[in-house]
Amino acid sequence: MIIPFSKYQGTGNDFILIDNRTLKWTPTQEEVFHFCDRHFGIGADGLMLLEEKPGFDFSMIYYNSDGRESTMCGNGGRCMTLFANSLGLIGSEARFYAIDGEHVSEIIKVGTPVRIRVKMKDTEVTETGPDHVFLDTGSPHYVIFRQDVAKIDIVTEARKIRYNERFWENGTNVDFVEVFPDHLFVRSYERGVENETLSCGTGVTASVLAVALTSRFHPTSMEVETPGGSLQVSYRQKGNFFTDVWLEGAAEFVFKGEIAIGEK
Repeated sequence: MIIPFSKYQGTGNDFILIDNRTLKWTPTQEEVFHFCDRHFGIGADGLMLLEEKPGFDFSMIYYNSDGRESTMCGNGGRCMTLFANSLGLIGSEARFYAIDGEHVSEIIKVGTPVRIRVKMKDTEVTETGPDHVFLDTGSPHYVIFRQDVAKIDIVTEARKIRYNERFWENGTNVDFVEVFPDHLFVRSYERGVENETLSCGTGVTASVLAVALTSRFHPTSMEVETPGGSLQVSYRQKGNFFTDVWLEGAAEFVFKGEIAIGEK
């Protein structure tokens, strides 16, 4: 079987995107893992299927690079919007369905790269600690406030939390945040990838809301630098409840091709 695919990236968070409307391919965990392998496959942080969904422009099904279907991916939603536009499914706006429910997205600047924003789920924060906030922005995130984030051995430090017995069953993403006067710097360890990624959309969103909640900043939007580039998160806040949350940043087509499966 020959699978056509397209490769996209959003601030360095890269994905294999597949139009599954007529293909109707149900991937195995081993197939997704192989596709995402950077040495023996195409290489990506994750794989997404674009499928039909009544009442929506499309649905987005997301798999981590370990081959398992996962929760919402913010950068993936932005890349999927650009992919849907390239297929002629949408113009500059989309209404799509993901595992955490309905989302809307907008292409707000055409160029190289394109700038896209996606509306994230409303979020209520129920856990804060002296140096962390735990919340769900479509995916669970354990956000830690630190200094000199660029120097942290993020994989070693994050795995102490990722594999803690509290999170053993489903795991959690871990984000390290450094607060500067005019922006945040965020590095993210993603479960399912089991490594640092250059950017994580739900992690950046979680980091901004965590900072807003702990009163370190008081605006209605924040600029965030990640190893893969810049993102912006805007929101409305009432106590520990956040609505009208938007993730905005660049997204870019990288290349397309075909890959064979089920052949010796």
